[in-house]
Amino acid sequence: MRTSPALPPALVLLVLGALTACGPSGAPETRRAIRSEDMPRVKELLAQDRLQHRAGIRNAAHLLRRGFAVEDPGTRERQMRTALRRIQQPSVRGTVAEFVSSPMSFLAAIDTDGVVIARDAENDQMRGENFGERFEVVQAALRDGVNGRGLGEFPAIDEEGNPAEGESSWAMLFAAPVDHQGERVGAVLAGIPLWREAQRLSNQLRVDRASRIQEGLIVWVYMYKGEQIFYGPDQPPEVTEMVPDHATRTNGLARSPGGFTGDLQLHGRWYGYAVVPTPSIGEDVGVVVMRSDPQ
Repeated sequence: MRTSPALPPALVLLVLGALTACGPSGAPETRRAIRSEDMPRVKELLAQDRLQHRAGIRNAAHLLRRGFAVEDPGTRERQMRTALRRIQQPSVRGTVAEFVSSPMSFLAAIDTDGVVIARDAENDQMRGENFGERFEVVQAALRDGVNGRGLGEFPAIDEEGNPAEGESSWAMLFAAPVDHQGERVGAVLAGIPLWREAQRLSNQLRVDRASRIQEGLIVWVYMYKGEQIFYGPDQPPEVTEMVPDHATRTNGLARSPGGFTGDLQLHGRWYGYAVVPTPSIGEDVGVVVMRSDPQ
């Protein structure tokens, strides 16, 4: 995950000009293709991921319910961590199918006080954290039995789990209550960082358009939250630097709240882009598609 730097002044002028230009010197066909092909597919994938992970977290809560009843804390933690990893593995009895190819970065078991028992990694920096206090979606699962989703912020930390310099990360969260023998015994929480979701969207669009990629099509997907831009590690820095910054997004969405398109040039090649908000994921969250068609 990185935050894209502000556009250089020359590019800012080019972007502003492109917002009002729609002539043959721009990329009107590419912009139309983003609106008609890419953005509908992105929205479809986002909806699929939400449905898939809401179903998956319910299944995980059911499969893990007996593990919450283990009385010894150390044994419960060890067994739970193993179980959290196991239910994500393919071709294993008791697998949560929705999680096998998921972009999520963690799956955690949480006790009735909102404290993390364990997550699905030996380097468990979440253990002991009170997610019930930090995330409303966890509170709702424990308090009201709600199977819900939300958005959560995770401060930057180092490898030892200590606070570190750097921008925080944001993740899509999916939580479900865990009930066993008629009692609420905890909750399960899954998280998909926005950078991983952006990577997943980019990869899927490129798979969908594989033959056209070979012919020279360029297409990448980014996600944003406020001033931050999130993207996968493979996305080319020169394209990332052109992603509309927070001011450009804010001004464009003020004129067109449902989203807007523009175009700009890089090394003599025209790119089209679209900025579309996704309020169903969170406040001031959205998607940017960058695309360049072969000349």
